[in-house]
Amino acid sequence: MPFGENALKKILFIGHDANRAGAQLVLLQMLRMLRQRGVPTHLLLCGDGPLEPEYRQLTGVTKLPQPVTRLFGWRIDKVLYLLRIGQWLHRREEEKRRKAFEEEIKSVGADLVLINTVTCSKGYRDIAPWVSGLPAVLFAHELEMAVRMYTQPDNLRFTLDRSRHLIAVSKAVARYYSEAYGFDPGRISTFQLIDIPNLLAKIEQARALPDVLAQHGVPADAVVIGGCGNAEWRKGNDLFNVIAEQVISRYPDRPVYFVWVGMPRSPLYEDLHLDLRKAGLTAQVLLIEPTPEVFRYTSRFDIFALCSREDPYPLVALEAALSETPVVCFEKAGGAPELVEEDGGFVVPYLDTVAMADSIGKLIDDETLRRTMGRQLRRKVLERHSSEQSMDQFLSIVDQQTTTASRYAT
Repeated sequence: MPFGENALKKILFIGHDANRAGAQLVLLQMLRMLRQRGVPTHLLLCGDGPLEPEYRQLTGVTKLPQPVTRLFGWRIDKVLYLLRIGQWLHRREEEKRRKAFEEEIKSVGADLVLINTVTCSKGYRDIAPWVSGLPAVLFAHELEMAVRMYTQPDNLRFTLDRSRHLIAVSKAVARYYSEAYGFDPGRISTFQLIDIPNLLAKIEQARALPDVLAQHGVPADAVVIGGCGNAEWRKGNDLFNVIAEQVISRYPDRPVYFVWVGMPRSPLYEDLHLDLRKAGLTAQVLLIEPTPEVFRYTSRFDIFALCSREDPYPLVALEAALSETPVVCFEKAGGAPELVEEDGGFVVPYLDTVAMADSIGKLIDDETLRRTMGRQLRRKVLERHSSEQSMDQFLSIVDQQTTTASRYAT
């Protein structure tokens, strides 16, 4: 382990929530890998989600203080507010919580702050007065659409101005922060940190279980085109339906199914399901809710359709690659084309659903091509994203930043 005494510097991570999505899962894997190496960590978690118990198994967790919504009970509170005592008690309780939160953050004893996504910018700004002497590193998973959706310009600018180093998950992300925000390219590292052995084990475990798609009426000999991710416009759930119609209509006598994993019951689900009913596709296009058993679905995919309008460097595409599943994606939509290239699937013009349908059709028709591209994609992930090498690179950044900070402090 080539990092000397700084290898065991304590890292305070900031996570924006604990939902089962790409950046949050990458954070979970990072915490697991760091624990295996004996690196001390702590997590400031700014929101809730199903991954929280898994985070707590790996590290200490501090939550942002919740707003005071009740003092004693609604009847007593009503009287107290009418007497103008409630307002004073409310402020006192919020200050008490804020002070306890401050003391907890200070007691962590961190040496470096790792801001895991620009969505955490507000969380970092909240604690900045208490960690102002610590070097900050920003792990950027977002591009323009996500930045616009999930950050406030002043919070992001505050974070970028105080980040000594930026880790970008792809060249597309590195280029974006350099060009759009003037972040010094010399202080940007580009890599993705994933726990490949853990992912491969999960894939093998899933494949050893009964075919989960059989429960949904999908025949064993079906060609399954998969999608996976949050349900939002940015992820192209609507485009998935359009492409499904274009592909399925070409194979009236062959079992071709489209399966999206990660679609909670919501107004968007209802809209998409209505489209499928009108198109007569509800039997062959399945919208599966978020599940911890996601690998039971994705390991069954024959082709992965990455319909995202924007996806910096999707974990789901890396997982598909490890399952030897070729990927079809849009150019100019993020970092996936950097991995897929010409031998791991197909990169088609942005929003050209016909071109994506054509490419999926080529893979349906040619099983040999499908397997060849899938194996090649897996090979590239194993070569380019070695877990040990990525962790070494990450710890080198930690070592460099903490060493520099110590030198300035003395």
